[in-house]
Amino acid sequence: MISARVGPPGDLLVLGPVRGLSSEAAQVVAELDAFRPETIGVGLSPEELRSLSEYFVVHDAEPIVPLTTNETSEVRGLVRFGEVRVPNPSIVETLRYAAARGLPVEPLDPSDETYAALFTEHIGYLELVRRTVRERRVARNPPAPSTPDEFALAWDAEIGHGRGSRRFAGARDDELAAAARRLAAEHRRVAVLVDRERFPSVQPRLAAAPK
Repeated sequence: MISARVGPPGDLLVLGPVRGLSSEAAQVVAELDAFRPETIGVGLSPEELRSLSEYFVVHDAEPIVPLTTNETSEVRGLVRFGEVRVPNPSIVETLRYAAARGLPVEPLDPSDETYAALFTEHIGYLELVRRTVRERRVARNPPAPSTPDEFALAWDAEIGHGRGSRRFAGARDDELAAAARRLAAEHRRVAVLVDRERFPSVQPRLAAAPK
């Protein structure tokens, strides 16, 4: 996991745990405990946040989570670093942490509708085909670096290095940074949680002056 403090406005703690790795969840909770945020922003859409809160925080029984072929391959590649859980345990434990303390949690990613519009705007047919090919290639031959951080970055770089994919990822991170800055304008201490591979893009966007 990686973390950084950003400000002003307000005081932001940006956390970038490796998605799926159970050991990262405890580190996230420890960082939140030390920071004591007034509110928490997460790199999820409103729809994703509602689903995770309803099925994995409010209810005792967890539903079966189906995985895509690409997600299954990512889990298999990551498991050599420790226990892997789905959905992302760092997110789930953050939601439980917030619920136990009465802290609000805000989704920072665009809605599913806006996400689809951004995807269509930046990723054309040829890039979509190339992404599919890259996903299949990395699923067959996942990266084998020595640390989970390097794995997360290598996996994302393999799939998202196309020009359209980079533009799409940047537009998505622009939306997240703008939402996080709005939170920071309203609260003194805000924690922001994003997947490890998004951290190098999100952190400087939060540090930069608003456009």
